[in-house]
Amino acid sequence: MQAILLAAGYGTRLRPYTDIRPKPLFPVANRPLLDRLLDQLHAAFAEPVLVNCHHLADQVEAALGDRPEVLVQREAEILGTGGSLRLAIDRLDNDPVLVTNGDLFHDIDLEQVYHHHLRSGFDVTMAMHDCPRFNTVRVADGRVLGFDEGNGERLAFTGIHVIDPDAIERIPRQGFFHIIDLYRELAAAGRIGCCRVDGNLWRDIGTPADYLDLHRELLAERGWLIDPTARVAADAVLVGWGCVGAGARVGAGAQLRDSVVWDSAAVADNTVCTGRILTGDPAVDTGLGQRGTDG
Repeated sequence: MQAILLAAGYGTRLRPYTDIRPKPLFPVANRPLLDRLLDQLHAAFAEPVLVNCHHLADQVEAALGDRPEVLVQREAEILGTGGSLRLAIDRLDNDPVLVTNGDLFHDIDLEQVYHHHLRSGFDVTMAMHDCPRFNTVRVADGRVLGFDEGNGERLAFTGIHVIDPDAIERIPRQGFFHIIDLYRELAAAGRIGCCRVDGNLWRDIGTPADYLDLHRELLAERGWLIDPTARVAADAVLVGWGCVGAGARVGAGAQLRDSVVWDSAAVADNTVCTGRILTGDPAVDTGLGQRGTDG
């Protein structure tokens, strides 16, 4: 099984945090999401794995420095999912490609999805589940019918799909291409299959609220996860749930509730906040002065 992990986008809904760190490198429970996703691909025996990058590409490339087996595709411009796949196909084998978004936290069985595709005979297989907030894709009888109005059950696309090389080669060789334009054609021709993955943990960290909600879900029972290299002042008060990343410092008199402190961030003395992502960058952590509150 070969795979492409998409990590090039701007993550506009996560600004201003994505102004300083690309979304796939956001820490989840004190570990970069990209590391988690690559470990899942490795556990599924995916080889080769290609990671594309554009926005803050230097950070992505640096994060992959200890993974020489991963192919890196640095893109000079945003190409869209379709354009990225078309550029990558010449570096991969002539086999179906598993594609996954770089902003997902999940426990979906990637091998199951891939082998479902191999058995199906479809040009594309989309991993789908029932998630009412995102149920926009029409399906019936194991096929994707379309992405617009019409009859059929509606499910949510997980951001995980498998596509045959012949289908990728239908994408223009140069420039931006939105994969949904190809998928509309293939769905109309009955060439996209649906692999149900209901019941799996799946979270999209597309917004700050989503990112914090994921941590709430992961840490609600555990409370605070503090990296051994972090320094938390003796009189700091940590309430609810949260994380303090590697090398971070929480100052004297600080009171933090339900918040995520990124690695190397310094939380000023007497800071008071609730439900906050604390990056350590003054331009991003606006409004957290000596007694700042974020509710």
